[in-house]
Amino acid sequence: MKATRYFEEQVLAKRSYLSKELCERIVAEPLHSEIQEDGRIRYWGFVKELGKYIRVVVLEDGETIHNAFMDRNYRS
Repeated sequence: MKATRYFEEQVLAKRSYLSKELCERIVAEPLHSEIQEDGRIRYWGFVKELGKYIRVVVLEDGETIHNAFMDRNYRS
C-alpha cells in the first residue's frame, strides 16, 4: 500500500505504537468500514498486541493510508 507524506512523517512519528504493516493488516481485514462524506474510507480493527481498536483512514483511491490512531469510542 501507498501512504501519504503526512502519514509517513507525522502519524508514524507521533504514534510509536503504529506501523505501516499494522495499518495494512487492518485495511486488509477490517472489523468495520465506512465511507466519509469527503470520499475517504475509515477502517477499524482490533490489535491484540495493544488491546485497542485502531482506526485507519485511507484516501478516496482506496489504497493510500493517510491517518491512523487509537479509537477509544469504537464499540464492536
